Amino acid sequence: MYRIKKLIPLFKKENIDGILIENLYNIRYLSGFTGTTAFIIVTPKTLASPRGENFFFTDFRYKGYVEENLPPHFTYIDTSTLRGEGFAEFLENQKIKKLGFESEHVKVNQYIHWGKKLKKVSLKPINGIDSMLRISKTDEEIDKIIHAQQCAEDALKKIIKNLKPGKTERQVSDEIEIAAFNYSKGFESRISFKPIVGFGPNSAIPHHQNTDKKFKKGDVVLVDMGFIYGGYCSDMTRTFFTKKPSDLEAQVYNTVLKAQEAAIKHMKIGNTGGDCDKIARDIITKAGYGKNFGHSLGHGIGLEVHESPNVGPNSKDALVERCVITSEPGIYLAGQFGVRIEDMIHVTKKGPVNLAKYPKKLEEITVKI
Repeated sequence: MYRIKKLIPLFKKENIDGILIENLYNIRYLSGFTGTTAFIIVTPKTLASPRGENFFFTDFRYKGYVEENLPPHFTYIDTSTLRGEGFAEFLENQKIKKLGFESEHVKVNQYIHWGKKLKKVSLKPINGIDSMLRISKTDEEIDKIIHAQQCAEDALKKIIKNLKPGKTERQVSDEIEIAAFNYSKGFESRISFKPIVGFGPNSAIPHHQNTDKKFKKGDVVLVDMGFIYGGYCSDMTRTFFTKKPSDLEAQVYNTVLKAQEAAIKHMKIGNTGGDCDKIARDIITKAGYGKNFGHSLGHGIGLEVHESPNVGPNSKDALVERCVITSEPGIYLAGQFGVRIEDMIHVTKKGPVNLAKYPKKLEEITVKI
């Protein structure tokens, strides 16, 4: 129920009678539901009733699961009972004349469809519901993120140890996906996103699409990966050298590491994503590589691998207690090599806590093949 209560201030602030939640990540956060079709209506009566006047809608395919697992503060409604004008009648019966919805997730054609079907209801787009609900994590959520990170780190160590000349980027990516499945141990586990594996010059492409390029000794190896545990994502990047780094490689790597660590120290409650980005960007620019750092410093992470807050140039998103964000500066020299180092940071009252334990000093990521 405490998660639903996060929405209560919106009723007065936005002058609405109900809130429509359709984003599946928000639905999971509020109800635990992991299916593919559902929506929720939250009403201001949620505080006045022990059960809560909140309604969970899904179709007959999930009826048994929902009846057994739905939290008590929701009333289940089978959408097959709302055919035709049924939903409009439901809103009228609940005295919902002004309905708020998640502006970030509604397509134009869907909005137009609602306007035609719900002629007696005023629709009001509301921005920032995702952030309001999910930006600050509980201990349980943090624990799941940490577990996902620990499993990913363990897998990466084994994968790098088994890296041999002739193995392709796609093969390494496949090994990461298989590892994610094997770490499930009866709990939901999978990759946060398609792993990025770049050998040699491909490491200079920030969001490289894996190819059949074969690894050869001496290649720079960039791996960006993450696991999901219990619905919560991890995300990390490491850049490896498979021979003694050249002076240029060492300079670039140490510049990125210096920028990353400086930004992490600044990841404190109240500072903005833009503040943190500037810390890292200024260091990289001063070293002469400003034009080679073309993406944001980082992003929030949780149920989604990219969520609030924004940690990029000019972001005014303030870091709040218990948010988890990434710090992932990079320098990319086209046709040569690229370096990115990424950790997840838990923002606490005592300061930033790095959730990644994988080594990242230059001598530690220079591996023997």
